[in-house]
Amino acid sequence: MNIRWFYNQLWKVAPYFIRHYLRKRGEKAPAYLEHWSERFGGAMVNPVQQPVWVHAVSVGETRAAQPLIRELRKHFPDAPLLITQMTPTGRATAEALYPDAQCRYLPYDKPEYVAQFLREHRPRFGILMETEIWPNLMHGCAEAGVPLFLANARLSEKSQNGYLKVRTLVEPAMQTLRGCYAQTAADAERLHLIGASNVHVCGNTKYDITPTDAMHEKAAFFRQLIGTRPVVVCASTREYKGTDEAELLLSAWRAYHGDALLVLVPRHPERFQTAYDTAVSLGFKTKKRSDESEIAPDTQVWIGDSMGEMLAYYLVADVAFVGGSLVDTGCQNIIEPVACGIPTLFGPSTYNFAAACKGAVEVGAAKQIFSAQEWQYTASKWLSEPSLRLPYTQAAEAFVAQNRGASSRIVERMVEAV
Repeated sequence: MNIRWFYNQLWKVAPYFIRHYLRKRGEKAPAYLEHWSERFGGAMVNPVQQPVWVHAVSVGETRAAQPLIRELRKHFPDAPLLITQMTPTGRATAEALYPDAQCRYLPYDKPEYVAQFLREHRPRFGILMETEIWPNLMHGCAEAGVPLFLANARLSEKSQNGYLKVRTLVEPAMQTLRGCYAQTAADAERLHLIGASNVHVCGNTKYDITPTDAMHEKAAFFRQLIGTRPVVVCASTREYKGTDEAELLLSAWRAYHGDALLVLVPRHPERFQTAYDTAVSLGFKTKKRSDESEIAPDTQVWIGDSMGEMLAYYLVADVAFVGGSLVDTGCQNIIEPVACGIPTLFGPSTYNFAAACKGAVEVGAAKQIFSAQEWQYTASKWLSEPSLRLPYTQAAEAFVAQNRGASSRIVERMVEAV
């Protein structure tokens, strides 16, 4: 059986189930109920024509695209910018970061939807950030003469094994790419094994991200609200298989008896209220970022219920913890707090940022812990003895500087290939 034919037969029924899924997601996150026509092949109102097109599925990929887009604009200063996403949080991030771009959802991979999208926009070329493999989109770009690249590409061993099970579908799609720019040599090897050719190791664009003046101004506002107290930021906490990482951290934090403020920032907006309720139920005096009010000296927990302000939270931190690592979701972006010079902790699950976590630990720019209790003990120790934090800050600067430059390397190769 032709597996691509079977794949396309599935797309005849898949939209029904996807709509049901989006409605369920919309019960907790209403933004999932918006802009449906964009996802399901509806005509776009005033579609931008012949843009440089970047697809960044969610928040992390959208931020990772920022230095890449900065380099692209040096080479294509007059080209309009189209940014596509799959999640509401990614779309909101893109709209905040790129006010002059057209932002929309990428339609699902049904052939008719793909054809409509390419007819509407006729991109000069497209860039898929990190690991986005949509066979019909990739074949459609090749057939329409749209050069397509995979940038900042990464592939875990687990994902590689999954793709190998459908290799006859994935390999021909990967071979349509004009270029594949991997973060590490290990990523490059795994991408090659699922069919990518013309693979180059260029590094991780996330090392090229620096806090903007606006982020520094926001951090100054946060510090004004907080006062002079020390701050511990727990960023991008996740829930996985019924285990709430925020609850683990809050439960462990009950053993802390100092005056530091714990700032807890859930990864997804639908978890904001849950984090607040959990903190209150555990007896903490708790406030929300959205209150926009001064934080009293006896406030113990501040819930970061906002989007697009993560770097500002880090800039006021004395100690950072990167979430998605105490539960098995592979860790969120460890590079951001390290790049801000913040002594950083993360848990045992690191497959999304394996190279960054390993490298940061090896040079002393971050520390891995293996339980919420160990996190609380280490953070408390660092707060009480600032001299223990200084080596991490010093190592972080050198570590990030050593790994910068991926964005310019990727764009130089793209310009040659377009």
